[in-house]
Amino acid sequence: MERHVRLQQSDPAAAGGPSQQRRSLEVFDRLRRAIVTGELRPNEPLIEADIAERLAVSRTPVRESMQRLSAAGLVVPRKRGWAVREFSLEDVALNAEVRAGLEGYAAGLAAQRATPQDIALMSAIHAERLGLDPEDEKARVRTNRAFHDAIIAAARNPKLVDAIDATGLFYFNGDVVRMSSAEQMAQGNADHALILEAVAAKDAGAAEARMRAHIDRTARIIRRR
Repeated sequence: MERHVRLQQSDPAAAGGPSQQRRSLEVFDRLRRAIVTGELRPNEPLIEADIAERLAVSRTPVRESMQRLSAAGLVVPRKRGWAVREFSLEDVALNAEVRAGLEGYAAGLAAQRATPQDIALMSAIHAERLGLDPEDEKARVRTNRAFHDAIIAAARNPKLVDAIDATGLFYFNGDVVRMSSAEQMAQGNADHALILEAVAAKDAGAAEARMRAHIDRTARIIRRR
């Protein structure tokens, strides 16, 4: 039996407001994040009509989003539509290596450009992570993504954001959480603390090196599996 796409429905009133291009981008972003965070599983069928109904949009933005997802290598065509592409752990690990370089650089820029508000946000997310139950997979993925997003945003370089997004978010999703132990979670939190410390101290070199080491650690977890 085909599984249904587990996506929160859009507000029907809002669906008619934005332009078609904006709706297409919103649908693309939501589907892409659902895929790379593991909410939509490898080989899961994606039927355009079903997705359009669940998101309360027409089929046009869904069709356009599928074409973009295909170009990004995230979905593959099937007889009755599309399916989530199955990536190997090697693919995920290679993406993490690329991201280590890009996001390391972003952390260095964040150390130079972060505002007190940026640092306060990073600190709040880090504090939330310290109180998480290691078994709470969704919260671990969400807060990890939020911490890294806060670092990237503080770099204030939209082109760098695009480059990082192009590598995908695979390096820390539900699958990786299930591979990692509570001890490895604690190590990740310790890495975050060191990164935050370097950013707050405006030490660009340390921030970059610590971010690279942090992402490299995750890549090693994936490779060992």
